[in-house]
Amino acid sequence: MTLHRVAAAQFFSGTDTAANLELCTDHIRRAAEGGARLVVLPENSNRLRDYADRQECWEHSPTLDGPFVDGLREAARTHGVYVAAGVDLRGERAPDVHICSVLITPEGEIAGVHRKHVLWDYEYTLFVPGDEPYQVHDTELGRIGLLLCADGIVPDTPRALALMGAQILCNSLNSRGPDEYRVHVPLRSMENRVFHVAANTVGGPADGWPWMGGSQIVAPDGTRLADAGETEPGIVFADIDPTEADDKVMPGVGDLFAWRRTDLYAPLTAPLEELPVARMCGPAPEDMPSRPVRVATLQVSHFHNTDWTVTRAVEQIAYAGRRGADLGVLPSLFCFAPGEVAADPAGAAELSARVLERLSRACADAGVWVVAHLVEEEAGHHYSTAYLLDRSGRVVHTYRKTHLDTGEREWARPGDRIDVVRTEIGTIGLMVGEEVWVPEVARLLTLAGAEIIAHPTDWSTPEAAHVAATERTEENRVHLVSCTRLDSAAEVGSQVLRADEFAPGQPIALMRYPTGYWSRPGFEEQLLVELDLREANSKMMGHHLDPVATRAPELYGMFLD
Repeated sequence: MTLHRVAAAQFFSGTDTAANLELCTDHIRRAAEGGARLVVLPENSNRLRDYADRQECWEHSPTLDGPFVDGLREAARTHGVYVAAGVDLRGERAPDVHICSVLITPEGEIAGVHRKHVLWDYEYTLFVPGDEPYQVHDTELGRIGLLLCADGIVPDTPRALALMGAQILCNSLNSRGPDEYRVHVPLRSMENRVFHVAANTVGGPADGWPWMGGSQIVAPDGTRLADAGETEPGIVFADIDPTEADDKVMPGVGDLFAWRRTDLYAPLTAPLEELPVARMCGPAPEDMPSRPVRVATLQVSHFHNTDWTVTRAVEQIAYAGRRGADLGVLPSLFCFAPGEVAADPAGAAELSARVLERLSRACADAGVWVVAHLVEEEAGHHYSTAYLLDRSGRVVHTYRKTHLDTGEREWARPGDRIDVVRTEIGTIGLMVGEEVWVPEVARLLTLAGAEIIAHPTDWSTPEAAHVAATERTEENRVHLVSCTRLDSAAEVGSQVLRADEFAPGQPIALMRYPTGYWSRPGFEEQLLVELDLREANSKMMGHHLDPVATRAPELYGMFLD
């Protein structure tokens, strides 16, 4: 095992470019004195963006061969460290400027430049997104991938870099949102099993919304190895072994790269105009009416005995009907005790067939749509299957889980499709359990036009709910209804996250963080939430950023490898 010390610096760059260069070189010096071999600096370390228009942005932006980058190169050479610095660089012609991450070697050479692909809202008025293929840089420290801030709001750039072999993500940020620290940065480590060195701007003018800091170094399992806090400038260090990122196994879940279903991922590389989601991108039409749907999490699972558990589920459906619910979601394998299915999958399939009949009658009696996750048998094979029953009790859609976790591989065969169904209560997609860790599943359902994703689950960790599920809603702008078991190891209750339609004047946090509703864990409870399908038909996260339409499918060939 070879440990390398890495560092993340957070500070605020003002309008004095010379002073900003001195600030950057001082942090490079401090990182080297602290033993770091790699230091990441924030986005736009060169200058505060107080520009009125693109022309002014051009006039104040440096070139790659100009004195600002030369100063960074000299500092890297003097102190013998790798530097990943966020710098806004002029493009080939005026007034084009790109938001860039520049990777500099200890010899002062430029190893690579990444032009930010996904811009944060206002940035589209000043900068030009990059469109170059992704690159991973081989160094003596390990394989390094570069990204910048909003590149990590969506799953695509971090996933592409990880699939290309990156062990360390160097992320320069300029974020005022609380979600980078709490969701994007840790999740991109966890779902890709890579190290993540993230450096954000902090503070700012006293009369303005502050930049959120939260610079951190995150291990492949999501452990925060170093944390600079959200209020003060500083620099943090961690010792890492980059080869740990070659192990893609999430304990209890499986190998997160080996279980990918590239045979199902073709829509990820299709042009936007060929996908059903195209009509949902951008803001919702002004004349689109509200389309309310009341959803309920039917939080009941195996307790006392099987018959009693099924009776409670039937009563939950009836109660949801009396409360005016349109759709109810039951937890993962709700009628089985832990380990029961693996011990006797044939018996579990027989019981599931009987339970499905009872649920069908309950739906018809209550006039409620229900999602139930059970065991299906066909031709001697068993499947981990989610069923959607309509208000008459008819099965209108099934989803055989396509990404099986470690336990399910003992008894189940994976399904062969990820699709949605269009119904009177909206376009619905189904996702099961630990698939919340697979960004491709929710992404594919979104591209297929899902307005609601129903998610029977059994939270294995609090992060599955508060980080992974939250991200699936934020990056796709789709409603997510997750219902968990009473015996969930995470001790986190069921959760409903709404797509949230952007409205001018929203605080930055509300632009980025989906509204959430939770039930209490560990006992039978029912959470009832009214959603509006209109919200899922507006993919805007601000005035200019659509996190679905800004995808670059022509660059995602590695998703199918």
